[in-house]
Amino acid sequence: MCVSSRLRVLVIGVGSIGERHLRCFAATDRAELAICEVNQSLGRQVAERYGVTENYAELEEALHNPPRVAVVATPAHLHIPMAMRLAEAGTHLLIEKPLSISLNGVDALIQRVREFDLRVAVAYVYRQHPALQAMKSAIDSGRFGKPLQLVATCGQHFPTYRPAYREIYYANRATGGGAIQDALPHVLNAAEWLLGPIDRLAADADHLLLPGVEVEDTVHLIARHGSVMAAYSLNQHQAPNESTITVVCERGTCRFEFPRHRWMWITEPDTPWQTERFSDLQRDDLFVRQAHAFLDCVERRTEPACSLEEAAQTLRATLALLESVETGQWKSTHSPQL
Repeated sequence: MCVSSRLRVLVIGVGSIGERHLRCFAATDRAELAICEVNQSLGRQVAERYGVTENYAELEEALHNPPRVAVVATPAHLHIPMAMRLAEAGTHLLIEKPLSISLNGVDALIQRVREFDLRVAVAYVYRQHPALQAMKSAIDSGRFGKPLQLVATCGQHFPTYRPAYREIYYANRATGGGAIQDALPHVLNAAEWLLGPIDRLAADADHLLLPGVEVEDTVHLIARHGSVMAAYSLNQHQAPNESTITVVCERGTCRFEFPRHRWMWITEPDTPWQTERFSDLQRDDLFVRQAHAFLDCVERRTEPACSLEEAAQTLRATLALLESVETGQWKSTHSPQL
């Protein structure tokens, strides 16, 4: 692709996830990259590492020459005000998950995006996994009949995969930290993509083991996606890095397994699982796919992989979950207090 056809992309926040977005947008060969990072030392290091010549310390400075596309990879409590300012500048947006830590400003952002006819997606990267895409297509086709039940079980050793967790946003719920806001929304959003929105839920959570923080590291949740019953279990301290989403349907059961990069199905008792594998996936591949998908979206070739409205629904479910943990009660995702 010739340089003149590349889109100018500003990555805001180049910590762990922001640097990954920078690297993966670069891998598309479709972007002219700039960064914005308040930590100037970090900004210089990342700019030098990737050969980025545009390096801004403040968003307002970067907006003197508004980018065509921006990736908002700052802590979650900053997403909405930054996205609103970028939308006012006419910039298309890929916003990291979760969308925010509250619903404040979300409706206003949705309205502004519509007024300016902007393309906006939220970076729920599971939607880019070919195995989960294949499983969704099979469920949507009616191949296994009506979905009845979902069971999701997820866990990993967080200090291994995010060793700096004590010093970053994760350590404080007010900046989007804790398992409920940081890890579980990936699974909730994937399940809502498969089955539709969560209507009501009840949850329990606690800090059981993760050293150096007080936020919850273990969550149990039961929920209803309409008529579909669901159960979720997640922890951030077990040795195995495993996530499975199982959907039991009228005429069969299917399962997504990460990081084995496969989906499986079985339709008759006492028969073996049938499996479709995508084992050649590498660490960054889903994020490169996400970058390509969003650039396609900006060019009006596709719709957002996860729309602002869909991400707002997952945020409502997350906020209801937090409230359920505090009150010990079932909560609706449509409660006015959310």
